[in-house]
Amino acid sequence: MELLEVRNISKHYKNFSLENIDFVLPKGYIMGYVGQNGAGKSTTLNIITNICKSTEGEVYVDGVTCKENALHYKECIGYIGGDFYYPHNFTVKNIRGLLKNFYTTFSVEKFDEMLGKWKLSDKMKVKDFSQGMKVKLMFASVLARETKLLVLDEATNGLDPVVRAEMLKLLQEYIADGERSVIFSTHILSDLEQIADYIYFIHDGRKVLYDAKDELLESYLLVKGERRAITQQLQRELIGIVDNAYGFEAILPSDKADLLTNEFHFEKPTIDEIVIHYIKDKE
Repeated sequence: MELLEVRNISKHYKNFSLENIDFVLPKGYIMGYVGQNGAGKSTTLNIITNICKSTEGEVYVDGVTCKENALHYKECIGYIGGDFYYPHNFTVKNIRGLLKNFYTTFSVEKFDEMLGKWKLSDKMKVKDFSQGMKVKLMFASVLARETKLLVLDEATNGLDPVVRAEMLKLLQEYIADGERSVIFSTHILSDLEQIADYIYFIHDGRKVLYDAKDELLESYLLVKGERRAITQQLQRELIGIVDNAYGFEAILPSDKADLLTNEFHFEKPTIDEIVIHYIKDKE
C-alpha cells in the first residue's frame, strides 16, 4: 500500500510556480527529494505537512487527505527541518511537558530513553545545545510518537559525519517494520546513496527525474574524454557537458552506450553527478 500519495500538486506564487508534482511512496521505503535551493523542495514538503495549501492537486497520507481526517493525517506525520523549532529558553523538561500535552501518542518512556542514550540534560537550556544535540532532540521528539511518515527538510545539515551516520541509521530502523516511510530532502546526496530507495529530482518547480535509486544509477553513464572525439550524434545525447583540464565530462543514457568509442572512458555515476549534469544541461 502507498503510504504517501502526491497527486499532481501545484502551487503558484508571484515569482515561482510548483507544477504538477506527482509521486507515490510505498510503506517501508525512503525517498530522496533533491534539487537546488529554490527548486521547490520545501514548498512540496510544506504542502505534504499542511503548512501551506496547494493551488491544485491532493496529498494522501495513510489513505486520507487532511480535509477528510485532519487529526489522523497530522498524527501520522513527523517533521524535522534544518532550523531548530523550539524556543531557545526552553529546557528539555519544558519540551517534554509540551509534547506530552500536545500529542496523544507521545511516549515519555521512549523520549527519556533516547535522551539518556544521547546524554541530553533535562535542565540545560536548548540555546546552549550544539547543532548535533539540537538535531538529536528533534529526532527524539518525533520518534517518541506513533508516526507513520517522517518528513525531513535538510535535517542533517551542519552535522559532523559521526552524528550524521547515527541519524541515517535511525531512519533505516524507523522503516524496518515495513509500515513506515521517509521523504528526505537534502543537499548531501552521498547520504541518499546509502539509504534512499527512490529519488525524485526537481528543478525550477518541475520534475526532472523520478525512479528507484538503483534503476536511476543503472540508467546513466558518466563519460569522460576529449571534445574532438564527440560526434554530432553523441553530442545530441550527452547531458550537461562540462569542460575541464583533461577534456570534458557528461552523463549519457546507458541505452546510448553504443555511441561511445574506445577514445572515451565511462563509469557508473553517483546521484550527485547525475543531478549536477542535469542542472548544467538546464542552464
